[in-house]
Amino acid sequence: MATVTAAAATGQVNAKRKPVFVKVEDLKPGTNGHTLMVKVVETTPVKTSQRPNRARAFLSRPSPQPRIAECVVGDETGTIIFTARNEQVDLMKQGATVILRNAKIVMFKRTTMRLAVDKWGRIEVTEPAKFAVKEDNNLSLVEYELVTVSDQGVN
Repeated sequence: MATVTAAAATGQVNAKRKPVFVKVEDLKPGTNGHTLMVKVVETTPVKTSQRPNRARAFLSRPSPQPRIAECVVGDETGTIIFTARNEQVDLMKQGATVILRNAKIVMFKRTTMRLAVDKWGRIEVTEPAKFAVKEDNNLSLVEYELVTVSDQGVN
């Protein structure tokens, strides 16, 4: 027996929303769902630790080490550090222009912002952009502090 959704029964088709591209300077801590077009300024591989994992020790096959790279990406408004993982590292070549879809801001050591794309996001390499990257406005160098607000003034 086939089931039919309410939208299909009425003949309505959900149209996809057009992506809203944001600029690097508009990124704020703790936000997600960003779509950006950025250029890769610099890529630096990160050495991962060789700690033994007890859960992996009992597996028949050892899993491969994760590959991580820190990439400085930016647009005409500023730059930010992007953390690329595994197959994302291959896409983030210096000088490439990429579209980051469903990117999120991750707080590194609870003080600085990093950009990341998890399994729900997507990285697309696109044709070279015509903008020049503004490298003197690096948002990853700005330190943030988590402030708790007490309820002293409430009666």
